Amino acid sequence: MSSNPHAHAHGNHDHDHQHGGLGHGGTHGSFRGYVTGFLLAAILTAIPFWLVMGNVLENKTATGVLIILFAAVQIVVHMIYFLHMNSRAEGGWTLMALIFTVVIIFIAVSGSLWIMYHLNANMMPMTPEMMKNMP
Repeated sequence: MSSNPHAHAHGNHDHDHQHGGLGHGGTHGSFRGYVTGFLLAAILTAIPFWLVMGNVLENKTATGVLIILFAAVQIVVHMIYFLHMNSRAEGGWTLMALIFTVVIIFIAVSGSLWIMYHLNANMMPMTPEMMKNMP
């Protein structure tokens, strides 16, 4: 241990400076990275909007699948450019968080689609006359 109390702090400062300013090896994003992430997110939002509003594809199922794919890519863009998740940060725990997020999103989306499909298939058909007599 050094007799100079500032020597240890100065050593940490040099170490932190080499690793993006964080003591645990994390990195901050650059202005260019944030602009790139923003532009990618804007494009990944505009394309599905155009697909729906322009009625580009006749098949609604194909449009829905494309929107889900663009949403998944946008999640990854946000996680990389804004949350700075990668396999090196925090000893790989952010990669585990990414895998957990993907699993939860898959369960939520597939479960919701499965429930909506079966509710639609099993509902009693309603005529306009039946709707008028509803309480």
